[in-house]
Amino acid sequence: MDRATAEAFSLLTSEAVRARANTLLALGLRKELPHFRIELDRLDVAADLVAETTRAAYPSLDVPFHSRWRHFEFQGVDRWAALARTQSWSADEAARAAFDLAIVSVLLDAGAGARWAYHDHASGVTIGRSEGLALATLAMFEQGVFSADPQGPLRVDAEALRGLSAETFSIGFQISDANPLVGVDGRVGLLRRLGQVVSGNPNVFGQHDSPRPGGLFDVLAAGSKDRVVRAPVILSELLRHLAPIWPSRQTLAGVPLGDCWRYPPLRTSDSTDGLVPLHKLSQWLAYSLIEPLQWAGYAVTEIDGLTGLAEYRNGGLFVDTGVLALKNPAEATREHEVGSALVVEWRALTVALLDTLAGRVRNRLNLDVAAFPLARLLQGGTWAAGRSLAFQLRPDGSPPIRVVSDGSVF
Repeated sequence: MDRATAEAFSLLTSEAVRARANTLLALGLRKELPHFRIELDRLDVAADLVAETTRAAYPSLDVPFHSRWRHFEFQGVDRWAALARTQSWSADEAARAAFDLAIVSVLLDAGAGARWAYHDHASGVTIGRSEGLALATLAMFEQGVFSADPQGPLRVDAEALRGLSAETFSIGFQISDANPLVGVDGRVGLLRRLGQVVSGNPNVFGQHDSPRPGGLFDVLAAGSKDRVVRAPVILSELLRHLAPIWPSRQTLAGVPLGDCWRYPPLRTSDSTDGLVPLHKLSQWLAYSLIEPLQWAGYAVTEIDGLTGLAEYRNGGLFVDTGVLALKNPAEATREHEVGSALVVEWRALTVALLDTLAGRVRNRLNLDVAAFPLARLLQGGTWAAGRSLAFQLRPDGSPPIRVVSDGSVF
């Protein structure tokens, strides 16, 4: 591997996300950022809110990990567990199916918009945003929409993804003029590209079955030592093998960089100069693959090696509590492209501030990092507090900074 390629792959890691986010935080504390001021004295306000939110939702402080599986636990019923019990899978087969569902569901979890909602026939409830997206995906999975095997509906096949039509997708997500979903073309395109990448790499995704996203389980299992998988490795393997599915953005030495953006104020002395990796959906997916690995008998370590998620609920928490303040308040009245310097700055500061916030919340809850890693802070936690505060301040619960979404970032 030549130097430029190695430098490109160095950006496909949680370590790079954290390091560059902290570089932006340092610039901000020196008042050298173009768009945001950082008011660290307001961090205690955010910490109090997150601690209160966590205690209210989890009085015993037995907080689960922030992952897609929480959205499948709906109205006290663990729908995935109930579905899995109907199958005679081996542990590895169950893990591949869980990987299939998690990968597709997380990739479809970019913001739905305030007007879309899903009517869940099982409960009779109509629900929007992440929960609605999760239930819609689970229903399509259960119906075999993503399967190429009529005898085995509970799987995701590359062949089915490649042929997924916008019409089929719209039916599954109950999309209409009166129920519009943000970024439909982006979401369908993402799943089709997933199918293309998976089918084009059978040595990765088809080691023990026909090519399917769940084949990534076999990659992680084979690379484990004594059935131990490091959480940062989950992310790096995801990014290495799935980076080509993302819309054309930044590349370096021919390597697609995914959720990575140009930000000129960040300077380095190598070919990664001015690049800020964030990898929000991929990290959300990495968190969501931890439990399927554990269910299959693997230990997952270094969970705090992943970072907080650079998305609008966590980022909104810091803006709405005054930790982050726009230098030009008029920017809050305009929409911003996801690759704009303002949005990149906001997202990177969110990652760095979540690390800082974590220690203060742990102190309030009297928990250490082992008992309360970032995966629990996010769940307890920052995401819920950010959403709650958004609805208190804005009737539609929209974030404080409006971002143009194509359905493939957050």
